[in-house]
Amino acid sequence: MFQTLYSYFWWERLWLPANLTWADLEDRDGRVYAKASDLYITLPLAFLFLVVRHLFETYVATPLAGLLNVKEKVRLKATPNAVLEKFYSATTKHPKQADVEMLSKKSGCTVRQVERWFRRRRNQDRPSLLKKFREASWRFTFYLIAFIAGMAVIVDKPWFYDLREVWKGYPIQSMLPSQYWYYMIELSFYWSLLFSIASDVKRKDFKEQIIHHVATIILISFSWFANYIRAGTLIMALHDSSDYLLEVGVSPSPAVTTLCPLPTSPPLPPSQSAKMFNYAGWRNTCNNIFIIFAAVFIITRLVILPFWIMHCTVFYPLDLYPAFFGYYFFNFMMVVLQSLHIFWAYLIIRMAQKFITGKVVEDERSDREETDNSEEEEEVAKNGPLSNGHPVLNNNHRKTD
Repeated sequence: MFQTLYSYFWWERLWLPANLTWADLEDRDGRVYAKASDLYITLPLAFLFLVVRHLFETYVATPLAGLLNVKEKVRLKATPNAVLEKFYSATTKHPKQADVEMLSKKSGCTVRQVERWFRRRRNQDRPSLLKKFREASWRFTFYLIAFIAGMAVIVDKPWFYDLREVWKGYPIQSMLPSQYWYYMIELSFYWSLLFSIASDVKRKDFKEQIIHHVATIILISFSWFANYIRAGTLIMALHDSSDYLLEVGVSPSPAVTTLCPLPTSPPLPPSQSAKMFNYAGWRNTCNNIFIIFAAVFIITRLVILPFWIMHCTVFYPLDLYPAFFGYYFFNFMMVVLQSLHIFWAYLIIRMAQKFITGKVVEDERSDREETDNSEEEEEVAKNGPLSNGHPVLNNNHRKTD
């Protein structure tokens, strides 16, 4: 049965145009072609990326955060309460009003105290500023290096200037060592993102990010199997051109947390919270980078990708061979990624509108930290600083909340 499924999966008509077989893509006369077995190396490389990331965040990003004066915000801790903690862990982090009243009776706390406890408990679970900065620093470093490497791989190739050259001689197109390593590194990186997504900073577009990573991995892998390497390198370099900007720039306002990366690889999603300079408090720098990022993102993802690259992958191949399954599948995955780009572009444009009109700009996907109510702020003004939510009195005794 396994052999039958294997035969169906690698049936030439799924991957190659009519009248061509896998034998046509066997290495000969010094010409090397992409093989499915080449991608096995991406899984161990993905785990190597995780190790390198840990070392980078520990020995590079953390000291950098100190140099840029990235400071943690002091968070008020929720006082231990078994009843509320059990409900928080087993039921929901956002209780409804009826639940709050029920928990008030069970725990012996007032309704206001229960609401305040849940706010503080949710804040405790939110990622720290240092974690966000370290993650943004790692992604910025990779995306910048990947963009430079990608341009080095394609800038001297004829298909970079004439998209019809992408399909010249397809699929009998020899693979270059630079293309091999560009593919392996990009695919390995996206595998590492998928492996670490559960522990990374989560945004409201968490599901969209998973879809993006999976679609990207499928698209890169399929383009390798079907020898769509020339098109694949163009797509990856195009996406890398704006991803690194997303990681250093952020929302144009002091009270913000900004965008995050967008599906990169071919593409990357816009979302992650306040980026590096935003965390460091460099507001003017953040504002300028945000403007540049928004312009580059819209030009590359909403103009060049659909009207140049996708036009190239949809129409030019039909001049050479009849459409086959691989042709439809590749372009379907491109449509999926383009849909995600439109979703993220909508969020970026909303932020840009607020920025231009002078309103407070916040990452539409960001999960903001909650603050205690104004009543508590009044207590602070009257009674002094708080310790775990309780005003500290001069006699060193805590006032019961």
